Amino acid sequence: MKLTFIQTGGTIDKDYPHTTKGWAFEFGEPATNRILEKLNPSFEYEVITAFQKDSLEITNEDRNTLATLIQNRNEKKFIITHGTDTMLETAAFLSEHIKDKLIIITGAMLPKRFSNSDAPVNLGCAIATANLMDKGVFIAMHGIVKPASEIKRNLETGKYY
Repeated sequence: MKLTFIQTGGTIDKDYPHTTKGWAFEFGEPATNRILEKLNPSFEYEVITAFQKDSLEITNEDRNTLATLIQNRNEKKFIITHGTDTMLETAAFLSEHIKDKLIIITGAMLPKRFSNSDAPVNLGCAIATANLMDKGVFIAMHGIVKPASEIKRNLETGKYY
């Protein structure tokens, strides 16, 4: 099995380097690279970047670019790291446009760079799902994985259920 990981931005990939004007977040190397380095996976994979945006800035044009990227690749299984604020919108968009591949969208409430980040667990759930499913669009967050059409989010707590 070959997995293709696609970075789109979001909290999971935020870094907070010290700049001359203080601390501010920026996007850098995909957090997936650091997580997979520790995992030493037994599967083939590739990590690519579609774009690096806060999910509130992702447009339907960006989603169309993402869908085209996935459709034009030979691989059948994809894990997308994405910001949590518009994860549901991207999942719904991809569900409408891609029927023959497996897409799992995940992210984090805290950046991977933070020691208490949920990023490794969420990515691990996505990888496990890729080993068990063949097609469809799913979201893996907070220790659960559900089809995009079934998952919901509590806007008070931020948790997916």
